[in-house]
Amino acid sequence: MATSEKGILNRLYVVAACMFIFAVGVGVKLLDIQFVEGDYYRNLAEERTVRSFKIPASRGNLYDVNGNLLATSVPKYDIRFDAVTVSDKNFQENIVPLSNNLTEMFGKSAAYWSQRLRQARANGQRYLPIAQNLGYSEYMKVKSFPMFNLGAYRGGIIVEQRTVREHPLGKMGERTVGYERQDENGYFTRVGLEGAFSSYLRGTDGRRLKQKIAKGQWKPISDNNEVEPKDGYDVISTIDVNIQDIAHHALLKQLEYFEADHGTVVVMETKTGEIKAMSNLGRTEAGTYFEKRNYAVYESSEPGSTFKLMAMTAALEDNVIDTSSVIDTENGVVRYYGRPVRDSRRGGYGKISAARAFEVSSNTAFTKIITEGYKNNPSKFVDRLYDMGLNSKIGLDIKGEGSPRIPHPKDKNWNGLSLPWMAFGYGVSLTPLQTLNFYNAIANNGEMVKPRFIKEVKEWDKSILKVEREVMNPRICSPETAKKLQNMMQHTVERGTAANIYTPNFSMAGKTGTCQVEYWIEPGRYISSFAGYFPAENPKYSCIVIIHKPNKRKGYYGNIVAAPVFKQIAQKIYTDTPVMDILPSLDIKNDKVVEDFEAYYASFENEKLIMPDVTGMPAMDAVSLLENLGLKVNFNGTGRVRAQSISAGQKIKTNQQVNLNIS
Repeated sequence: MATSEKGILNRLYVVAACMFIFAVGVGVKLLDIQFVEGDYYRNLAEERTVRSFKIPASRGNLYDVNGNLLATSVPKYDIRFDAVTVSDKNFQENIVPLSNNLTEMFGKSAAYWSQRLRQARANGQRYLPIAQNLGYSEYMKVKSFPMFNLGAYRGGIIVEQRTVREHPLGKMGERTVGYERQDENGYFTRVGLEGAFSSYLRGTDGRRLKQKIAKGQWKPISDNNEVEPKDGYDVISTIDVNIQDIAHHALLKQLEYFEADHGTVVVMETKTGEIKAMSNLGRTEAGTYFEKRNYAVYESSEPGSTFKLMAMTAALEDNVIDTSSVIDTENGVVRYYGRPVRDSRRGGYGKISAARAFEVSSNTAFTKIITEGYKNNPSKFVDRLYDMGLNSKIGLDIKGEGSPRIPHPKDKNWNGLSLPWMAFGYGVSLTPLQTLNFYNAIANNGEMVKPRFIKEVKEWDKSILKVEREVMNPRICSPETAKKLQNMMQHTVERGTAANIYTPNFSMAGKTGTCQVEYWIEPGRYISSFAGYFPAENPKYSCIVIIHKPNKRKGYYGNIVAAPVFKQIAQKIYTDTPVMDILPSLDIKNDKVVEDFEAYYASFENEKLIMPDVTGMPAMDAVSLLENLGLKVNFNGTGRVRAQSISAGQKIKTNQQVNLNIS
């Protein structure tokens, strides 16, 4: 018995000891939780019920040079209802007028809204959807409705704000305007102007406290933010929407006709380097075109005959030739190490001057000029190209600039064909914008200015940053050389390879280019190009047009495929063809054209003009044209003009109204 009692007592002692140790452990843990790790657990509990959410800042607006919106942030609001937090008194007093207001604004019957709200309250629903994607004025109106005007707790209104980025131009200039996107891993993709200047546009995010009301559902604790977001700055770009529209439609029309793979157009203001338009269009499988990639910035390819300007610049600067030097093109074929170089004209051009060789784009003449001029020292030719900056990137703000390639005799892959092939643009590569930058420098008498995309960064009316004109190279060549090159480019349009776009009504200067591409895959793939500026005597704009892989059955030479786009852009910027057709003929004397178009047109400002035919034209083109004639234009919709209230050919007066039917 005693032994049994002793054993029982021992067991009791063991149990008691264990309970004591357990109690001590619990006490120690409680003390640890309360005092040592108390802050951690309190924060954890609060995080599970109350959390600070990020409120994205509203991005600044992106404008064109005339104040037209290219990109803007629009707030959108979603409204929900917490049926639990509202008192019975407030609910019963306000449900009928609230239902009536909801009916008035969103439709459906008052009975529908009343039943929906009562059922949500009966079920204890705390996140009932009321409306989505409301604009600010709509949101403010809903917020003033009975019951909702009592606020988040007393009225049960839950407001969630989002910011949506909208681009008024739509698909036109999409890659130029660009975007900034963040993936699920936090990595950013930045494209175009939106990406390049995102540090200004982005702003500073705010914070807002929310309380967890259900699984995955959070309700703002109050109507006020913990930290208010700070909007981004506004950026004023150099893009001109009107010129962008002209460039876009001129390029699109040509791509569609020639069934080309893709193409690009860049228009730059000559003196300042401001990019006024940049259009990049690629072909889809369905045969349509859209802004696929920024070819103007990233795509580095062989320039073909447009590179002859660079070769001629080097030859003139190094005095290996003069414009009057005579070159024998022989029979239109010369050979180097058994490989032929051919002229596009069978039989060649005979004996011609170097200037004429440029105008007719003779490959044989240029290979002779460069090979014979630099055969003993090819490094001199390449070093001259390097001195002119052709081997370096421009350093654009827009990301993804392609790398130029100008081979050097020190390179391992340099061979006997490198020098003669470089003379007419093979074996080298440049992006469209890099090529245009050089042509623009020649138009500027040798001064190379850096292409730029923005003019100013502003916070409301306060200027944060002004981007000034930047000179990359004050003199890539002598003024004398630049003048000779300018004359050759003007003559190229007047009597050379681009004579098909010549018009006595305004002057242009430039150079055609035709280059085989992917010839290692199959023959017959071409790049057609034209680079130049206008007017020729006092350049205002420089422009490059490059079209890849046109249907060769329809045409592939640069003067046929690319040059007409250049002409159309110049024509619309300065003259608008329908207007030009109705004006008296320009007074041409001694082969000189009128230089001051604005003064010329102003002299006819008060005269009666003839209504042009704008049917079939894009709406933006038609409106711009008719408003320039002094008409008041009334139209609705977007697309092309189907009909006009004033028939083509009728006389029109200033301030006369015309109605357009837009498809």
